[in-house]
Amino acid sequence: MEIPVIFVIIPVGLIFLLSGLIINLIQAILYVLVRPLSKNMYRRFNKVVTELLWLEAVWLFDWWAGVKVELHTDSETFNLMGKEHALLIPNHRSDIDWLIGWVLAQRAGCLGCTMAIMKDVLKYLPVIGWSMWFSEYIFVKRKWAEDQSILKSGYEKLKDFPFPFWLGLFVEGTRFTHPKLLDAQQFAISKGLAVPRNVLLPRTKGLILAVKHLRSFVPAVYDVTFTVARDNSPPSLLTLLKGKSSVVKVQVKRHLMNELPETSDDIAQWCTNLFVAKDAFLDKYFSGGSFGNEEIQDLGRPTQSLTVMIVWSCLVSMGAVGFLLWTSLFSTWQGIIVSAVFLLLVIVTMQILILFSQSEPHIDSMPISILPQDPVKEILLQS
Repeated sequence: MEIPVIFVIIPVGLIFLLSGLIINLIQAILYVLVRPLSKNMYRRFNKVVTELLWLEAVWLFDWWAGVKVELHTDSETFNLMGKEHALLIPNHRSDIDWLIGWVLAQRAGCLGCTMAIMKDVLKYLPVIGWSMWFSEYIFVKRKWAEDQSILKSGYEKLKDFPFPFWLGLFVEGTRFTHPKLLDAQQFAISKGLAVPRNVLLPRTKGLILAVKHLRSFVPAVYDVTFTVARDNSPPSLLTLLKGKSSVVKVQVKRHLMNELPETSDDIAQWCTNLFVAKDAFLDKYFSGGSFGNEEIQDLGRPTQSLTVMIVWSCLVSMGAVGFLLWTSLFSTWQGIIVSAVFLLLVIVTMQILILFSQSEPHIDSMPISILPQDPVKEILLQS
């Protein structure tokens, strides 16, 4: 790893991990002592506590790397964001789409009420995965026989959620990469489907279940399209730590849940049509067109995350200095070795978080060309 990145990872990692463990401890206490008495009270406390952790990631995005989010949507949708329950259906194009979602939620005032359907393994990630579990993220195992009951139970628990929440569902099932796109194109040709260029084929079982169970109390579905501005490198957790800026473009279209089809087949077709349109929209943009016709909404750059990061930095620094003076840790070789091992654990933990956030090869912000290696790929290239 590059030396400059190490110099960032150590202080940022220390602050994030130590503050995160404090947050996890508070969440655990609330879960054991408060939740059995009042689930609503637990959720109210957890919303505030969770935001104190998520805002550190928003700070990294907003203030350290200076990444700009350009939101394209109509005024009515913009004014309703954060004021109603919503199911979000984004494409999954970059390593940090989840963080872009957090930034939008922070601007909308519902950061502590964001949830998503995630891979089961992610709940074991130190700090961030544990906090997601306490915040009622839904973790699936990618085995439909088991996931069906997990999803039903997760949706049912949201009926009495006391704040407007956002639930993210990545229907593509995985992040967009060159090999996965090629697989999707080959499958589309074999089934006579529209061949995608900028998205993967949606997996509709989870969406069908979501629509049927959320329809009665979630009023809206947000069709979200992410991409990076032309000639910008796609952001990742590693590029954020390096302080590399970029511009991310987001389009949000609001659909009324009660206007969606009723039957499973029709919901699946609606989702397929949505991603065909999303693919054409991105294709037009990458070919030199504009990013839609909706007005650009002013998101600003609130100081809330900066304030939280400064406070956490001061608390962790004072705590660390006080601990070192109390223990005289650096006065013996054993203490120096223990300190070095602890810093190594911080670096390793941060590296794990970085690796888990990464897709396979990074994609760029332009359409992908397919190399002609076999007859099917020849057809794809010609089309």
